[in-house]
Amino acid sequence: MAAQGQRTPAPAWIVTGPTSGIGRYAALELAQHGIVVLVGRDPDKLKGVEAEINSRTGGHAVSVICDFSDIPSVRRAAAQIAALGLPLAGLLNNAGVMPNRVEKNPQGWDLAFTTNHLGPFALTEALIPQLPDHANVVFTCSSAEDPDCKPAVTVGFRGARYISAEASTRGEWKPGGSSNPGFDAYATSKQGNLATVLAFAREIPRLRFFAVEPGFNPGTGLGRDASPALKFLAKYVLSPLAPFIKHWSTPKRAARLLTKALTTQSQASGVYYDDNGKPMLGSVQVRDPAFSDRVVAETRVLLAQIPRHTR
Repeated sequence: MAAQGQRTPAPAWIVTGPTSGIGRYAALELAQHGIVVLVGRDPDKLKGVEAEINSRTGGHAVSVICDFSDIPSVRRAAAQIAALGLPLAGLLNNAGVMPNRVEKNPQGWDLAFTTNHLGPFALTEALIPQLPDHANVVFTCSSAEDPDCKPAVTVGFRGARYISAEASTRGEWKPGGSSNPGFDAYATSKQGNLATVLAFAREIPRLRFFAVEPGFNPGTGLGRDASPALKFLAKYVLSPLAPFIKHWSTPKRAARLLTKALTTQSQASGVYYDDNGKPMLGSVQVRDPAFSDRVVAETRVLLAQIPRHTR
C-alpha cells in the first residue's frame, strides 16, 4: 500500500511481439492502462514503439530483447523483466510466426513450434512467481488447431497433429495433415498455447488464464516470409475487406479484444474467447484435461533439458 501522499505505482503490462500488427496496437492500447513492457527480438523496432508510447502524455514503456525461438534468450528476458522491479499486472503472449515452409531454429528445433509454444510457455512459467494474485495471463490462440473448424479447413489447415512435445521439435506430426508446408507446425503450436491456458487455469487458481482467437487478420506481420506480392495483397486488398467478412478482423480490433481480456476484472479463468469476445470451444482433443495436462507435462520435461545457465 502506498504511503499517505504518495501515488500508487502504475501497473505494468507485459506484451510480447509488440513491434507489428496486433501486438503493436495492443501495446498502444495498454499504454492507456499503465506502463508497458515491450518484449521482442528487434531492438530498433522495439525502440520505435517505446518512443511512440513515451512521447504520449503519461505514456511509459520499457523494452526487453527476447528471441522466442531461443529458450535461453527467453529465460534471460524473464530475469530482466523481474529485475525491472515494476508492479507487474499481467502478461500478453502474442509473439508468433507462421512460416510458409518448414524452418528450424539454430538448435535444430521446428521454428514455429518453438517460437509459438515453447518460448511463451517458458516465459510464462518464469514470470508466474512475479505476478500478483488475480493477475491475468492471455495467449493469442488460433482455431487452426481444431480439425472441425470449417474456415480453417477451407484455407488448408487440418488441425493440430500433436504426437509429443519432443516429436514436435523435430517437425514430426500425426499423419493426415495439411499439404501446405508449415501449417501443421503452426496449428500444433497454437494447440499448445490453448492447452497451456486450460491446464494452467486448473493448476494455478491464484492467477487467471485466458485464450483469445483474434480472427483472420490479413494485416498482421505473421506471415513475414510471404512473397512481396502476397504481402501487398494482404495489406492493400484483403485488409480493407476484413471488417465485412465473418471471422475476419483487423489488428486494431483484435488488439482491443486482447487488451480487454488482459485488463478484465472477471473472476473466470480458462476461458477461450472468439473474435467477437464471446466464449468459444477449442477442439475436442484440447478440451480433454488429460491431453492438455500431458502437453504441459511434456513441455516441462523438454524445457528442463535445456541448461539454465547459458551465455
